[in-house]
Amino acid sequence: MSSKPYKIWFNGEFVPWDEASVHVLTHTLHYGLAVFEGIRAYKCGDNRSAVFRLPEHIDRLYASAHIATIKIPYSKEETHDAILDLLTINDLEEAYIRPIAFIGGGKVGLHPGDNPISLAISAYPWGTYLGEGALSKGISAKISSFTRMGVNSFMTKAKVSGNYANSVLAKLEATSLGFDEAILLDTEGYVAEGTGENIFIIRNGVLKTPPLTSVLEGITRDSVIQIARDEGIELETERFTRDELYIADEAFFTGTAAEITPIRDVDKRVIGKGKPGPITKRLQSRFFDIVEGRDPKFTEWLEFFPVVSTLRVKNESL
Repeated sequence: MSSKPYKIWFNGEFVPWDEASVHVLTHTLHYGLAVFEGIRAYKCGDNRSAVFRLPEHIDRLYASAHIATIKIPYSKEETHDAILDLLTINDLEEAYIRPIAFIGGGKVGLHPGDNPISLAISAYPWGTYLGEGALSKGISAKISSFTRMGVNSFMTKAKVSGNYANSVLAKLEATSLGFDEAILLDTEGYVAEGTGENIFIIRNGVLKTPPLTSVLEGITRDSVIQIARDEGIELETERFTRDELYIADEAFFTGTAAEITPIRDVDKRVIGKGKPGPITKRLQSRFFDIVEGRDPKFTEWLEFFPVVSTLRVKNESL
């Protein structure tokens, strides 16, 4: 993390980064019931920046909270404004944004009782999630020995913090064996998703992605589906097996952090030609044109905000 003194929005106040702390008996720390979001802001040209699909991310945060029976003590509008204000205060042209609603201290047992609910929002620079060269060269992945959580054991439509213990274990296993990322199968053995990403394959010119039965409703996933339709790419939402993944022509992950990251091999089986394929590159190029403000067709996905350093330069030039 940069040494720049970033602020964090914490229960309605902007506090210094190092002072945004909680007690060791915070309920969520012990039992994992919290909900969060991952959101990105991109620089769009020389003098403006924008948050990508901010309303959809806020809607999903509050949907997750509803599923988890967490009542966030701030409205969607207040959260929206807090995110934009935080980006401006931290003078960020590009950023990863992490809102999290969690259960505070008080009652220590499993039932949180009337323990207070807190909302914290951080924003900071974050580059390529899966490593240098991941977007241009692709990554290696491993089918995990851990299974994606079943729909009735965990709430798979909610970004609940505790759900990600499953992902952390899968990620640790894969990286310890020399892979970049893990791919989890669902409880019936079909390909589900990565540790923090949705997954797509291309086979015989057809783009495929698993249905939402046991995977998170990814906002980047939805964006890619809409882009593919606009590009005239044939799309099927259907289950596929690990061996169909092995013989795919192309494969890639999608997610706020991962963006569109090509997969070059799975379990040491080379995917296609072992490098980003033409449809992957086409979707990736269109995606970055959109998030960086070069594609007018999807401008409604961008929410622009003022950047202090840009305003300062403009004022000083007058």
